[in-house]
Amino acid sequence: MPDSAHARLVLYVEDDRINIVLMEEVFRRLPGWQLECAEDGRQALQMLREIQPELLLVDMNLPDMSGLDLLGQLRSEPRLSGLPCVALSADALPEQVHAALQAGFKDYWLKPIDVPQLVQALQSLQTLTS
Repeated sequence: MPDSAHARLVLYVEDDRINIVLMEEVFRRLPGWQLECAEDGRQALQMLREIQPELLLVDMNLPDMSGLDLLGQLRSEPRLSGLPCVALSADALPEQVHAALQAGFKDYWLKPIDVPQLVQALQSLQTLTS
């Protein structure tokens, strides 16, 4: 595994411990990537003042705010306004997906997470930003 100083950073905002453990396992097997986790929107905003991830994965149903609320706060801060964000949710209603994409999420992934989709998306991001 590469030195974490050279790894590409992803922040995952999720309150369900099982989902966090799954994502940690996925990232443990991905060379060149580092995962940090926040358990609610407030913690994510605090972490984003200290770290600069290349991607933000956001659970849409956080205990202290919705994923849409978190995205709105990010977009109001110039340093964070361009951060690519992906929504994650078990809610598959078309209007929820549409609302997330209209708000500015780059994609909407259904839970349980499709691991090959995640790996492919990270590879695409790595190619685009290398």
